[in-house]
Amino acid sequence: MKVESAVLQHTDAPRLTVATGSDSQTSEGSSARRGRKPRREIGYRFRHPDVDDGQAIWELVKETGVLDINSAYSYIMLGEYFSETCLIAEHKGRMVGFVSGFIPQQQPDTLFIWQVAVAGSERGRGLAKTLVMKVLEQPACADLHYLECTVTPSNKPSKRLFGSIARELGTELRIKEGFEGELFPEDDHEGERLFRIGPFNT
Repeated sequence: MKVESAVLQHTDAPRLTVATGSDSQTSEGSSARRGRKPRREIGYRFRHPDVDDGQAIWELVKETGVLDINSAYSYIMLGEYFSETCLIAEHKGRMVGFVSGFIPQQQPDTLFIWQVAVAGSERGRGLAKTLVMKVLEQPACADLHYLECTVTPSNKPSKRLFGSIARELGTELRIKEGFEGELFPEDDHEGERLFRIGPFNT
C-alpha cells in the first residue's frame, strides 16, 4: 500500500452519503507531549469513519482522478477495523477530506499513512496537513514515535506535505527505497519511496 495525496479539480465536493458517527476528539495529552497546542480549525467537522461512509469515501477518492481507487469494500473495512487511525473532514454537511492510516503490527510505534484526499473546494487551506496532524492527536496515536508513507518521485505535493509535517513536529524526514515499480501491474507505475518521519512525541 502507498500514500497518495490529491486535490479534486472540480468546485463541488461530493455529498456525504450517511452522516453518522461522533465528532473526533482531540487528544490534549498527546499534543502537549509534542509541545504543540491542539489544532483548532473553524468551519470543519472532523470525525472517525464508520462502515456507512465506505461509499462516500470511494466517491471522494474516485473524483480526485489521480488516486488509486480501491474497492468500496476496502473503505468499508477501514471504517470497521481502522477507524481510530482514519479521519473524515466535513464542511457544511459534505465530505471534503479523508485520510486513512494504520499502525503496522510489526511496528507498533509507527503510523503508516495510506491515502489523503481533499476536495478542490478546499484547495490551499492546508486541509491535507490538518487531517494528518489531527490523526496524530488521536488517543490511538498517543504513544507513537514515527510516521511513514510512500511517495512516488514525481509527486511533488506529497513531498511538500510530509516535509512540512516533519518541520512542524520538529524532527527528521528520511527517505529510502520503498516499493519498486516492477511490483505493480501497470507498466508505467513509478516506484514508491519510503518517507519516515521521527522520532517525535518523546
